Amino acid sequence: MSNMNFSKIKYITLLVVAVLSTSSLFAQDAKAKKLLDEVSAKVKSYDNMFIDFKYGLSNEAAGINQETRGDVTLDGDKYKLNLMGTMQMYDGKKLYTIVPEDEEITISTQNPGDDDAITPSKMLTFFNEGYTYKWDIEQNVSGRKIQYVKLVPMDSNSELKSALLGIDAQTKHIYRLIMTQNNGSKITITVNTFKTDQPLPGNLFTFDASKYSDYYINELD
Repeated sequence: MSNMNFSKIKYITLLVVAVLSTSSLFAQDAKAKKLLDEVSAKVKSYDNMFIDFKYGLSNEAAGINQETRGDVTLDGDKYKLNLMGTMQMYDGKKLYTIVPEDEEITISTQNPGDDDAITPSKMLTFFNEGYTYKWDIEQNVSGRKIQYVKLVPMDSNSELKSALLGIDAQTKHIYRLIMTQNNGSKITITVNTFKTDQPLPGNLFTFDASKYSDYYINELD
């Protein structure tokens, strides 16, 4: 797999886990902070989470309008993500990126304390700094009250123009994240199914090399 493709998968992982596991932000809007603190407390109360979601990418000027689905299982620092024909699994030490189409696996050592580590625990603080935010619109989605918080990066060089984080006001679960980039692209992640504290197989986050005997394995470190 090329470095460009690997970086793209890491970036998508960052976006996906951010929408599913966001934390409280730097206090700028009292109502927004209270709501986000409630979301954070709810997320942290679960032993594990399974989320099925829809991922959309659009850019009107470029004629792009794509949709796909994905799912992720989160258990502490460990996670297993399926998206765009690629599976990513983090077992607490190593990150495995498995691409069946290319019959290729990339393995890298990850440390949750490293700045570049792509893990759910790091994603919990993804929006902790670097953004301004405020209370935004409210929508009714099939009888559910979805309250949005708008985020704008403080870094003027950021590729992200703004983001809207939609929260179910009753359950305090993330429902949707809409990210608008400066190049006109819009990424939308919508949660279809959210399950918590499920019985998980003991080997769910264990990499079994015998299943991939025909694959090319690229160990980055």
